[in-house]
Amino acid sequence: MFGSTPAFSSFSVDDIAAARAFYGGVLGLPTGGEGEGGDERQVLILTLTGGAKVFVYPKGDRHVPASFTVLNFQVDDIDAAVDALVAKGIEPRRYPGFEFDAKGVCRDPRGPAIAWFTDPADNVLAVLQS
Repeated sequence: MFGSTPAFSSFSVDDIAAARAFYGGVLGLPTGGEGEGGDERQVLILTLTGGAKVFVYPKGDRHVPASFTVLNFQVDDIDAAVDALVAKGIEPRRYPGFEFDAKGVCRDPRGPAIAWFTDPADNVLAVLQS
């Protein structure tokens, strides 16, 4: 039914300006957006490699951080990616029930090496070795 219909992903943040600074400035993603007035009317559009778009919208005080991973970034070298994030002040998140190395990378042999972190709105993101 929707096999040929364009689609996009979305998630909310509590502060569009902080999200724009993080995704565009810290992570280096191309960002766009539209709207008029204050941050509550602004939106953020992230463009991922390959052209996929992610719509980030403000919910202000009504925002509840996603308790699941909203974006996964595939990298060739997870150690270099985690080092680069840490150098920018972004610490990996460690979850109970998983084993992590000193860098905060989970290297479970059943899946790819992965490290989780959060955006300024506390949404969960991940880098994983492809």
